[in-house]
Amino acid sequence: MQLFKLKSVMHGFDTFAEFAKAFELGEHDLVITNEFIYEPYMKASNLACHFLFQEKYGAGEPSDEMMNNILADIKGINYDRIIAVGGGTVIDISKLFVLKGLENVLDAFDRKIPLIKEKKLVIVPTTCGTGSEVTNISIAEIKSRHTKMGLADDTIAADDAIIIPELLKGLPFKFYAASAIDALIHAIEAYVSPKASDYSRMFSEAAWQIILEVFKKIAEHGPEYRFEKMGEMIMASNFAGIAFGNAGVGAVHALSYPLGGNYHVPHGEANYQFFTEVFKVYQQKNPFGCIVELSWKLARIMDTTPELVFRKIDELLSHLLDKKPLKEYGMKDEEVRGFAENVIATQQRLLANNYTELTVDDIEGIYRRLY
Repeated sequence: MQLFKLKSVMHGFDTFAEFAKAFELGEHDLVITNEFIYEPYMKASNLACHFLFQEKYGAGEPSDEMMNNILADIKGINYDRIIAVGGGTVIDISKLFVLKGLENVLDAFDRKIPLIKEKKLVIVPTTCGTGSEVTNISIAEIKSRHTKMGLADDTIAADDAIIIPELLKGLPFKFYAASAIDALIHAIEAYVSPKASDYSRMFSEAAWQIILEVFKKIAEHGPEYRFEKMGEMIMASNFAGIAFGNAGVGAVHALSYPLGGNYHVPHGEANYQFFTEVFKVYQQKNPFGCIVELSWKLARIMDTTPELVFRKIDELLSHLLDKKPLKEYGMKDEEVRGFAENVIATQQRLLANNYTELTVDDIEGIYRRLY
């Protein structure tokens, strides 16, 4: 059994300018980012890089259509490194573009082409949620299939992952909250994964301790408190990424993908809808496994009992982000069973990583309670 792996070299800088100087960014680098990040943090450095702004290819999360349009536009650019500076969308796109001979990203997701790394990849996250800078996973909406797919392979892992707290400053609170909740889910799902080890659980626990304490302070003092803990939160996201990069995630993500794919709900927000409900089902179906230890550890932080801990976490998260009934996103009552069946049919990679087995009836029940 493999206990632990980290493919990327970690670096930390106070500012983007320090990073650009240390990594000697220049004409042989393709920087994939957003204009709202470029203007305040990169423009003044007057770099000779090739810059590409992701939002010019569409809003929201990455899709196969978006990726292929960008891929077509960068064909004539000569570059040796891809520098991804952004949130999950920018990072997931950039990971695919290191592959040799990529013409259509769906070929990579379907593994119809050999996965060979041709470019170096440097990832600089600007949110505190995905942890994607240290994982070998890229996720995209596959529009023709009305769902999301993930590609997990070491060829798309970053060569270097860069932590720069400065880049969190411009993140609006709603996006901060959704991304940070996503990081919490990564840490907790990874902890109960069948692939978890003492090494990965150490990173899970370090991540959720930071995140929950910051969330409690935000609930007490208001959204502006987040600026006091930018460095801690981006590090917690990184810890959670290391944990789930080794142990994987499970049913929370599996249930959220059809919601994101059909109704274009942002990834962190979609995961939030299912998080505590899935773990309540875990507690009911298999109350004697490692969820006992998890519940006790979380209960100490939340000052409650293990039996009530996920209800208490739900109450805390409601101070950061509203949880909506699924019907407000567009889901119809007659679609619920179909959604559950779709999860069983398309998300076996994630469901195989569950804490305990969930049937189609279990999944339908979760959807209906949240409907």
